[in-house]
Amino acid sequence: MNLQQLRYVVATAEHRTMTDAARSLYIAQPALSRAIRDLERELGMTLFARSGRGVVVTAQGRRVVKLAREALDAVAEIEALATQGNSSGAELRIASTPSLEPGLAGRLLPAYAAEHPGIRVHIVRCEGREGVVSAVREQRADLGLTDLPVPTDLVSHPLERQEIVLISPPGLDLPDPVPVARLDRMRLVLPAPGSPRRREFDQIFATHGVRPIPAVESDERRGWLRTVREGRASLLWYRGMAEQAARAGLVVRSLDPSLRKIIAVVHARRRLPAMAQDFVALAEGGSAA
Repeated sequence: MNLQQLRYVVATAEHRTMTDAARSLYIAQPALSRAIRDLERELGMTLFARSGRGVVVTAQGRRVVKLAREALDAVAEIEALATQGNSSGAELRIASTPSLEPGLAGRLLPAYAAEHPGIRVHIVRCEGREGVVSAVREQRADLGLTDLPVPTDLVSHPLERQEIVLISPPGLDLPDPVPVARLDRMRLVLPAPGSPRRREFDQIFATHGVRPIPAVESDERRGWLRTVREGRASLLWYRGMAEQAARAGLVVRSLDPSLRKIIAVVHARRRLPAMAQDFVALAEGGSAA
């Protein structure tokens, strides 16, 4: 048995389907299936059983998966110690959404760099929460900064409750704060229908009994502020984007009652390298705002 086989076992257990596990490992699904079958023959036990379109871990498999995770964690820790011995080459990768990056770059990273000057931090830019989750799952990032909820296979460390604000073109006759009831029949930029974030907004609207008019329905965030600048609609977004909106000549208003989302650092369910543990500890003692 080798480390590659251990990674295959853990990925299959985490993703519950061979297709998703293979995608996360950047290998073909048939190759992963063959590797798992070969390992089962080598061990003389069945690790996974078919269940519909997915797989479930057998009783023997659960023990193997637990030991595989421990082995991979131990290897990662040894590699981290080696990296820290030459800290000039150490890199911490943090996935973040555009709306949360200003707080990450403006407050958390300077504080972390002051304590860990030899570690380079690379921000993995993701379009939304789903992108952050994928980056962490696929090990393209050590940590992720996003709003909750996230899938249960990730560990979350809540940092704060960040305010959702209304960003509008100038000239609208609106108070500050804006009563949530005023969102009824208001033209808004909204995420694409059926997306997780759109469902969350729809739940908020239903709770408050309002029905905004979707002026633009898109997950392409880079175009959201442009739509507002053109005067076509308003936008609900995080307070962390207020400065960027103000520079664009837009008006930022609070809502009444206040709407807030929990922001968290997330990571895979494995032992983190020491440099990532230090960042989580710093973030929990500070703020991403």
